[in-house]
Amino acid sequence: MLKSGLRGKLYLGLFLLLFFFSVMIFSMVARIMREALLEENRNRGISIAANLAARAVEPILTIDFLRLKNLVDEITLLNNDISYGFILGTEGEILVHTFKGGFPVELKGANTVENHQQFSSRLLDTGEGLVYDYAAPVIIGEERIGTVRVGLLRTRVETAIKRLLRIAFLITSIVTLAAGFMGAVLANSVTRRIKLLQQSAEKVVRGDLDTHTAPSLRKNCWEVMHCDKARCPAYGNFYHRCWYLAGTLCANCIAGDYANKIETCRHCPMYKKSAGDEIQSLAESFDYMTLSLKKRMQELEDAEKTMREQRMLLKTILDATPEFVYLQDCQGKYQAVNRAFCHLLGKEEEEIIGRFDHDLYPPDRAGRNIEENKGVLRSGTPLEKQESIESGSGHRWCHVVRMPVRNPEGAISGILWSGRDITALKEMEARMVQARKMESVGQLAAGVAHEINTPLGIILGYAQLLLEEIPEDDQRHKDLEIINRQGKICRKIVADLLKFSRWSESTYSFFDPNEVIEEIVSVMEHTFNLDRVSIQCQLDPLLPGFFGDRDKFKQVLVNLLNNAHDAIGTDGRICITTFLDATSGDLVMTVSDTGQGIPREDQGRIFDPFFTTKPVDKGTGLGLSVSYGIIQEHGGRITVESPPGADHACDRTTNRGAAFLVHLPTVYRHEEQRIPKN
Repeated sequence: MLKSGLRGKLYLGLFLLLFFFSVMIFSMVARIMREALLEENRNRGISIAANLAARAVEPILTIDFLRLKNLVDEITLLNNDISYGFILGTEGEILVHTFKGGFPVELKGANTVENHQQFSSRLLDTGEGLVYDYAAPVIIGEERIGTVRVGLLRTRVETAIKRLLRIAFLITSIVTLAAGFMGAVLANSVTRRIKLLQQSAEKVVRGDLDTHTAPSLRKNCWEVMHCDKARCPAYGNFYHRCWYLAGTLCANCIAGDYANKIETCRHCPMYKKSAGDEIQSLAESFDYMTLSLKKRMQELEDAEKTMREQRMLLKTILDATPEFVYLQDCQGKYQAVNRAFCHLLGKEEEEIIGRFDHDLYPPDRAGRNIEENKGVLRSGTPLEKQESIESGSGHRWCHVVRMPVRNPEGAISGILWSGRDITALKEMEARMVQARKMESVGQLAAGVAHEINTPLGIILGYAQLLLEEIPEDDQRHKDLEIINRQGKICRKIVADLLKFSRWSESTYSFFDPNEVIEEIVSVMEHTFNLDRVSIQCQLDPLLPGFFGDRDKFKQVLVNLLNNAHDAIGTDGRICITTFLDATSGDLVMTVSDTGQGIPREDQGRIFDPFFTTKPVDKGTGLGLSVSYGIIQEHGGRITVESPPGADHACDRTTNRGAAFLVHLPTVYRHEEQRIPKN
């Protein structure tokens, strides 16, 4: 619609313009010709009347009416357009006339002429048509002797005017049609090229930037300039003019794009030979625009691709780092997060992006975050601290940094929060504090044991001597047995203290863990059976040999069995299993029982020295602590489950008891442990 409308408007405008000028010219020509013919007719009538008046002087003076009649008839016969002619006397009487049916009396006074006038003319309606009436006085000397009247028909003048108007109309029409045809050809040429520009613009809108609007040159620049520089951007380019292309190698060109080189190119023979009109220049500029646009879009696509790659690389790096990272804008809206932070909150990335702190945290934590963000935005300095975070995986300690993010202008545009999980470090610090405390306790215990051991030996020695001298039925003998028995308990406590405070040298060798377990079970089974406590073994026959201290391994097993027996009391069962963990390659030994179990609040303290839930005379609280140290010495770990899981429970029908899991590295993973440790 737009293309045909433009062409139609051009055609209509051209037609109206030609029509207007044609009508104006025709009107002017018609008016000029009409005035010229009327003037000519007037002059002719005046001339005829004046000539007749001059020739009528003599016949009037001689009263020769026949001659006057001949004069009047002569002019009528010689001029077809003369309607009538007559001569009046001095008194206004009719001397001669040419009317055949009688003289019309009204005509005599229709046109008068004064003595001082040379002529008088009037347009009269005779009833048969319009007549130009001319009156001329007949004067001899200064005396007027008559009046000549001549009537010229207007028909001839009108006929001549119409004929001339037809000729003028024909000529004007021919000129108008010729001008219209030439204008249509020119308009069609303009609209065709504009249509081509429109089609090219539509292609560009659809994304096709390889469109070419300007016509191809008859001769290209390398042909005109006899150039063979194939490296020139214009060489072999049939669609873009060389003066639009940057980096051309012509000797006369200056470096730069169109805006820089065009003034130099205007003096180039190629430009003078190929430069076209405004529409061609527009088409060439359009082609150059599409070329530049294609280049810029390619640059943008390359830049966007690079940005996507950089974004993906940055995303990969952020997701791979174990630190928690997120970015907020100045209003607190989350802009970006990494995988570790999503895992910390237990949410997906889509659930966090675009949200605020109040959407993700409890009110107190959200308010604290907002206040800290405001402080960073005000001061422009990072905030660094350690804080406790309740995450989807439990309580975590983090070392966090809030850092302002600045835009290229230096203004703060957001806040980058990064946090490092230091829960393990905190636990390590706690263990180190506990270790230092235990070291101090061990040193204290060793000193106390040494101080107590000597007097305790003397007490037991004298008690045994007195037992030999006093009869058994004597009350003093019974009292001495109590002293001896309690002294032995004290000596055992002192021995445990010494074992806890000072490790003896380990002797490493290969041994079969199953063999050691069977040996210990055969020794302790009888004693346990007295209390109706059975021991069941499920030992892996393919268990590999273990490189460690055999006696200390026995000590660990004895401590675990004694603890299980004490937890059961009577009527129960103890299960020992061994297997090789295929995932970690560890040798795993479990000792589970059907006892009362360990309260959850005590499970974190059972390996601490001197911690025990047994009565005062039943244990010192050092057995599990010593076992824990032996397992650590061998590079392993010991954990407790109470109630035990289904895989480790000794009685799967009841949800009670406890299971101790001992993980020891095999010789295949820890051959460096062949070196004895103290």
